[in-house]
Amino acid sequence: MIYPVLRPALFGLDPERAHGLSIRAMRAVGASPALRATVARSFRPARSRPVTAFGLTFPNPVGLAAGYDKDGEGWRGLACLGFGHIEVGTVTPEPQPGNPRPRVFRLVEDRSLINRMGFPGRGAAWVADRLRGRPRDGVVLGVNIGKQKTTPLDEAVHDYEELIDVFAPLADYLAVNISSPNTPGLRRLQERAFLEALLGALAARREELRERLGRPVPMLVKLAPDLDEGQLDAALEALLATGMDGVIATNTTIARDGLRSSLAREEGGLSGAALTTRAAAIVETVARRCGDRLPIVAVGGIMGPDDARARLDAGALLVQLYTGLVYEGPGLARRVVEALA
Repeated sequence: MIYPVLRPALFGLDPERAHGLSIRAMRAVGASPALRATVARSFRPARSRPVTAFGLTFPNPVGLAAGYDKDGEGWRGLACLGFGHIEVGTVTPEPQPGNPRPRVFRLVEDRSLINRMGFPGRGAAWVADRLRGRPRDGVVLGVNIGKQKTTPLDEAVHDYEELIDVFAPLADYLAVNISSPNTPGLRRLQERAFLEALLGALAARREELRERLGRPVPMLVKLAPDLDEGQLDAALEALLATGMDGVIATNTTIARDGLRSSLAREEGGLSGAALTTRAAAIVETVARRCGDRLPIVAVGGIMGPDDARARLDAGALLVQLYTGLVYEGPGLARRVVEALA
């Protein structure tokens, strides 16, 4: 693979700039049928195993996590890399700049990243235009939704309802992000008092849309890896009580255990190899407590086939990659899919 040759040059760039270059490249691939076919031939897994989860059939169990393609610009090109599903976002109702730069840091010694992006993006209308009327080429498309930074917590439900209305007709599933550490106060929505009221309202809106669209709209909830045992139990009870279709475990962590990098004290959410053990433990706990009642999408510290296999063995149905791609390159999805087939 050419990526080991290119990686030193990419790592010489600011992380956010390097990421922007990758999105532009994937946007160019997605815009050209000839390029899509060429890239797909190079990265299409030689073997794969379809998976059925929350009423959808996925070509394989490996997806791209939210955060990589925030504005839905590169998803068609990214789908050519062998992913069975792509989750765009996090999308907010209106455009917002996110937090000041620099806001992404490579912890190379730890094969990890810290980001404090804060949901930067062009807003729901822009992303909807990027998704509308474009063929999927077989990939399952999810949209990850989050509240506006300036929206008070007790009014957050209105942001999520607005986003559901926009994206339910365009997406195969929706993911409710209440667990990013980079939007002030957002994680309080995981508290049961907030969570049951929020998810109850969103479940009601989902049922209205089911009738209007003539199909179900699966709704998943993304949880943090930093919940203690009681908090996790309460959150899972709220998901089950409100009929959510699945859980995404997990978001980034604010913990900094065992890091070697000099950048370890930067604020933000930690992802990559340093999150592997913590995220895997959450998957095991969710599977043990919920069994088949709550399908699990595992994300966080999945750096290669062994990590992915361990999450599936622990009870997940699907896995998602992000930081692993930064360190291992675009061929990672294909390698993981073939190892799991």
